[in-house]
Amino acid sequence: MKNLKNYGFNTSKLFYTIAEIGINHGGDLDKAKSLIDSAVRAGADSVKFQTYLTEKRTPKDSPIFDILKQCELPFDAFEKLKNHADEQNIEFFSTPFDEESVQCLEDINVNLYKVASFDVVNHKLLRHIAKTGKTVIMSVGMANLNEIKSAYEILKDKTEKITILHCISAYPTEEKDANLAVINSLRKEFDCVIGQSDHTDDIQVPLYAASMGAQVLEKHFKINDEMDCIDAPVSISEKQMLKLTESLEMLEKILGKPDINILDVEKETSQYRRPSTN
Repeated sequence: MKNLKNYGFNTSKLFYTIAEIGINHGGDLDKAKSLIDSAVRAGADSVKFQTYLTEKRTPKDSPIFDILKQCELPFDAFEKLKNHADEQNIEFFSTPFDEESVQCLEDINVNLYKVASFDVVNHKLLRHIAKTGKTVIMSVGMANLNEIKSAYEILKDKTEKITILHCISAYPTEEKDANLAVINSLRKEFDCVIGQSDHTDDIQVPLYAASMGAQVLEKHFKINDEMDCIDAPVSISEKQMLKLTESLEMLEKILGKPDINILDVEKETSQYRRPSTN
């Protein structure tokens, strides 16, 4: 597995968690801050939002236009949210859906960028994000290998700090459809950090993914099951996120180190080994 610090993540841990707040704030700045507070309590390493101009993200006759417009935050809100996150020592970043949104995030000096699965083939936006030279995390739902390779090469032209997230773009995703075998394929194909963006309604699948080598784990996030929010069906609660972060800490201990040698816990037993013979 990779040293995440070398790829722009502010952690010394093996695994990195993203609480994807997205648009679950419904356009309410105070609710967005409450979601950050909740993610901090849950032990997440970062909070992620979505930054966009609705008119550039989707056509006006789209069935999701009104929802996105309702949830659109003004650009000046993102500086307030980043400051709020910084005060609590949790990483803040976002998914930009247009060039103006990239500039908004550059203006507040985010360290990371997220590319949505929907934009893997949006080479113009990829080039604009890559030009920042920052860490780029790219979900690859709905993309075939050639499309992922093309996107990867565009990013790699400007930054070496790339993470690819295996993703199933079904909302929600049933556990049986998680297709985690792709994680091994991505690890063989790309010399970068591999992770998983999960849309199941629990934490079992990302834990399986982590045991297979996915180091960055993203989950949509809500404060509790009573919270009325856009992505509620694919979001986990603060309680579930806390369980996930604690389980990943334990998994890191369970996985141990790759060195093949006698462990300290084996030394007492090793005295009973038979002597070597020819």
